[in-house]
Amino acid sequence: MGIKFLHLNRFIWVTFLGLLVVSCTKKSKIEQEVEQVPIALSVERFDKIFYETPVSDFKKMRQKYAAFFPNQFPDSLFISKMQDPLYRELYTEVQKKYADFGPVQTEIEEVFRFMKYYFPNKPLPQKVTTLISEMDYQNKIILTDTLMLISLDLYLGKEHKFYEFPEYFRQTFERSQILPDIVTAFSETVTPPPTDKSFLGQMIYFGKELYLKDAMLPHYSDFNRIGYTQEQLEWCKENESEIWRYFIEENILYDTDSKLIQRFIAPAPFSKFYLEIDNESPGRVGIWIGWQIVRSFMKNNEVSLPELLQLDAKEIFTRSKYKPKK
Repeated sequence: MGIKFLHLNRFIWVTFLGLLVVSCTKKSKIEQEVEQVPIALSVERFDKIFYETPVSDFKKMRQKYAAFFPNQFPDSLFISKMQDPLYRELYTEVQKKYADFGPVQTEIEEVFRFMKYYFPNKPLPQKVTTLISEMDYQNKIILTDTLMLISLDLYLGKEHKFYEFPEYFRQTFERSQILPDIVTAFSETVTPPPTDKSFLGQMIYFGKELYLKDAMLPHYSDFNRIGYTQEQLEWCKENESEIWRYFIEENILYDTDSKLIQRFIAPAPFSKFYLEIDNESPGRVGIWIGWQIVRSFMKNNEVSLPELLQLDAKEIFTRSKYKPKK
């Protein structure tokens, strides 16, 4: 019995080690190559600098960080903000959530490696600056060749007491949305704006952005990439063929009516088919369909990521061979 047990133990250990080896090699070849891309990134916590600087040192701070203090605004305006109890409470909440920014910095460095891997000639900033932006939800991330700003007050969690936004906005105010929002900001710097003003052109433009997230956030779930809930994503999957049939039957793919943007592209509580299913649907289903078209195109064509971004919508659609799942 002892010998058999020993053999069993050996079998278990061999099996375990084999599984361990497999798990350690699960990374794709691309991911292994990306790991070798050098990235030098520092973080400046301007949110801390602003709220922890004594008022007596304000002028020194303003001089050192002049870019954050437009000349047309007097010192008194910023000093008032530094001392405002509500802003100070918001600052406290940010520090509770992001006292240690190290894990986020590591994730940002990883996504920067993907950016540099796919776009080696594209300049990237070497410093990330965190701040509190007065709930400017339209500028959660600002990214240029030399600068990246992250508004931490907009990543406190969708149920945070400070948020008085509709739920479809709040669900993107999670920590898990920092990296997808960074890729969105990056996409705007490498993807030419659509010259095709049709509904299809808009769908494919945002589909390209989401495909960048496929490439640069390989371990993210689809619902986090697009900023949906799991339930909203499942609704799109289950109704993909019906959504597509509606777009075809209504003959709107090449329509340039701007109302289609509001109905199916722009953030909204639901999409507007003007049918009973509207309240069940998530907003932005046009973007989701555009994503599936771009995915189908990349599956059926040997095209690099930078090349994809340069192609026009009609060519992508024609060569995609897209057929919705039934």
